[in-house]
Amino acid sequence: MSATFTSSLRRRLTLGKEKHIYASRFRFLMVDAKWEPELSSDTVKQVETYWLRNLKHKTEKLHLQKKISKEKFYILSMFPYPSGRLHMGHVRVYTISDTIAHYHRMKGKEVLHPMGWDAFGLPAENAAIERNLRPDDWTYSNISYMRKQLKDLATTFNWEREVTTCSPEYYRWTQFIFLQLFRSGLAYQKEATVNWDPVDQTVLANEQVDEEGCSWRSGAKVQQKLLRQWFLKMTHFSKGLQDGLENLPDWPTSIKSMQRNWIGDCSGCLLDFKLKTSIPGVDPVLRVHTLHPDLIYGAAYIVLSPTHTLLKKPEFINQLDPIAQEKVLSDSNQLDINLNIYAENPFSGRMVPLLVSSFVQFEENVEMHVGIPSSSPDDLAFAERHQLHFEHVLENKESGQNLGFLVNSGKVVHSLIWARGVGGWCGKWKVAGMSRDEARDAVMQDAKDQGFGGQQTSPRQYDWLISRQRYWGTPIPIIHCNQCKVVPVPDDDLPVVLPMLDSLSSKGLSPLTEVKDWYNVRCPKCNNPAVRETDTMDTFVDSAWYFLRYTDANNSQEIFSKKEVDWLMPVDLYIGGKEHAILHLLYARFINHFLHEKGMVACKEPFKRLLVQGLVMGQSYKTVTTGKYLTKDEVDFSGSEPVSLSTGEKLEIKWDKMSKSKYNGVDPEESIAEYGVDTVRLFILSGIPPEHNMPWNVEAIPGVIRWKKRLWSLVTNFRDIKSRWKNEMACGDMDKEETEIKKQLNYTIKEVSHQFEEDFMLSVAITRLMTFTNFLKGCSEDVVAESPVYEKALRNLCTMVAPMAPLMASEMWQGMNIGNDHQAVMSLNEDVFEQTWPTLEEEDTEEDVVHVMLTVKINNKTVGTVKLQKELLANENKLKDFLLETSVGKEHLKQHAIKRTIIASKVPLVNFLVESS
Repeated sequence: MSATFTSSLRRRLTLGKEKHIYASRFRFLMVDAKWEPELSSDTVKQVETYWLRNLKHKTEKLHLQKKISKEKFYILSMFPYPSGRLHMGHVRVYTISDTIAHYHRMKGKEVLHPMGWDAFGLPAENAAIERNLRPDDWTYSNISYMRKQLKDLATTFNWEREVTTCSPEYYRWTQFIFLQLFRSGLAYQKEATVNWDPVDQTVLANEQVDEEGCSWRSGAKVQQKLLRQWFLKMTHFSKGLQDGLENLPDWPTSIKSMQRNWIGDCSGCLLDFKLKTSIPGVDPVLRVHTLHPDLIYGAAYIVLSPTHTLLKKPEFINQLDPIAQEKVLSDSNQLDINLNIYAENPFSGRMVPLLVSSFVQFEENVEMHVGIPSSSPDDLAFAERHQLHFEHVLENKESGQNLGFLVNSGKVVHSLIWARGVGGWCGKWKVAGMSRDEARDAVMQDAKDQGFGGQQTSPRQYDWLISRQRYWGTPIPIIHCNQCKVVPVPDDDLPVVLPMLDSLSSKGLSPLTEVKDWYNVRCPKCNNPAVRETDTMDTFVDSAWYFLRYTDANNSQEIFSKKEVDWLMPVDLYIGGKEHAILHLLYARFINHFLHEKGMVACKEPFKRLLVQGLVMGQSYKTVTTGKYLTKDEVDFSGSEPVSLSTGEKLEIKWDKMSKSKYNGVDPEESIAEYGVDTVRLFILSGIPPEHNMPWNVEAIPGVIRWKKRLWSLVTNFRDIKSRWKNEMACGDMDKEETEIKKQLNYTIKEVSHQFEEDFMLSVAITRLMTFTNFLKGCSEDVVAESPVYEKALRNLCTMVAPMAPLMASEMWQGMNIGNDHQAVMSLNEDVFEQTWPTLEEEDTEEDVVHVMLTVKINNKTVGTVKLQKELLANENKLKDFLLETSVGKEHLKQHAIKRTIIASKVPLVNFLVESS
């Protein structure tokens, strides 16, 4: 309490002598520096016009200082596809990230908050075809407009690190990563049955086909087609990706569960069997998944699903005997035959037959099963039904007898009997005598060492198909030579630049085959004529590493500096839509795990914390009878319930994801024009937690506007009272009010800081700031006029509002600078974003409440200070008696005759008028 009174006293003695300390560096938006007392619509527009211009100028100079000793904070929101216009989902995610980025900057951290464009892909190509434009012209025009929209939203991104995935400067390094994968044996080409979109004329991933078997984009019925495709071997990292989820405690449990379920149980592994007879045009390697690698020496057969790719290849079918051919080609759902074609078990060297069966229960996404009679009763029954030769590979350690699955009672049991320590290996094999765990590890390691599998994965997990038969994508840096076969483009020849085409066809395979001077090349190995790969990469490849490029976006010599990437990675907070919870995050983790394995990045997991935001929903109106969606102009709102304007029919009204087809989208530019930038930002942050879907209900916007006006009125009131205040003004005791201000301020700082840093419930932070606004509005005029505690609380309120409403807060901060010296802890000659984030006030102790530090003056000259009980100030005689016994009184007062005693009404100050000696 003593510090408070001392500050107040110092301010009393100096106030009136000061100039406008802000005037030399800043000015109000008005030419005459006039403060508008009311926050009218016109004032909002003027304030936002002025401060948006200032903020844009400042953002252009927003660079990392690269102080490695300074704590960094890398906040990243998922970059958008440049469709041409921002939608409300964009406004929500980028307002959230911008708010949190402001907070951490004000906490004194080195903040990286970058932005870029996920610019390749089908939408741009289709739009270009429809408009007879080049995809690059269409894309870069959209980027230019959307960049302006983001800046108009008062966001502060590190624009000097902007990346665009369709730029050769970017996809050069996408190609570099592909070549690293290729040289590591993790990028390969094989024939596969793929999902073919007959409208978009391209391959779709399984995830891009809906439950009805239709394309996610065109809506066309998807066809099955056999094509030679490029894959990335994600199964190599399945176990690591599954285990890595345990090291992400700050990810939402629901997202980790989705990833776990997608990856599946990785207790099994992949092993490569090889066809005994080479068949031209047929890949000789059969990659099978088994849950029992420890029992692989006992493999008796391989059974194919009737839909297996091999059974669609004429070259393979022609190797079958006539009876088998007839049955396979019959499309029967009762297939159960031995094909009399064999594959070699890489461990035992034994030849095992291939069969086809409609009666085997295949795992999801699996079309081939290796049968091991010792592993399950189903495999045993299948082998016996087809009279296949097999050996049991389990024995009872005590009796030495083969176990298989039969016990004396004749019941079939599961191999868990082995896990209890009863079983052991038998036979002459390499793993004989080992426990099952030992055998499992030995088999998988042997497979890895000899190059025929061994990676732990699940039957659900499959390799990533990245081929796309379209133009607008990253070219795959591969050359096909008749002599050298598949040849990687040398690193020095990167990037393989996508040739610019004046027109595109919407039909057929990649138009790149028609660009002869690009398509026809010389083989880098033998210099003979060769051709380029014409497939382009899935756009998910582009976005699977962009967060790494941001760390060193302008490096033309390497993909990124090891020093820079290891300083800034991992991303501290990654923000994006729930729809990317599986694929994008999984692909990004896969690429990062690979680069970590290569020693290129220190962190294994790229995203430390994940904030998944929900959709912004619009209200839709649909007729019950026809299912037709209506625009608002087609709805009659005059009655108790909205009805169709043309038919009077009742409507189904619901909150849906915003879309053009449902006429429920909201244009952000229109909302900003009507309500202002800060109002749109505050509204989209308020009411609903970020992870929930948010209905865009304009009926709630007035509540945000009223709060803004209350905030504004606090500054207006502060300026008005300060301008009227005089030294002689009688003021009551402020102590109790100041104590409560500190208490309320501390609670607000703690709550808002916690939400900005931990829970991200920004709506809760707004609610608390509203409550604190109302509290300050109820403070007495004496406190507003005199109390440095009040002024600091008001300034801290402005500082805490600034990350969410940066334009209004900037003007409010400037409006409070009317000549005060007691807030030296704040940088009053800097704008609000140069302030440090508020820290907790030291609250008054019980002793502070009853004691004060009294300033003692004699004939208006300060002679010292004395600590005393506050109640003594109410009694002049008791105060004099007390002071005369203190060291100050004995030294300065005892030898004088006191003519008059003046006790200040507010501040702890006493002035003794004495006779001059």
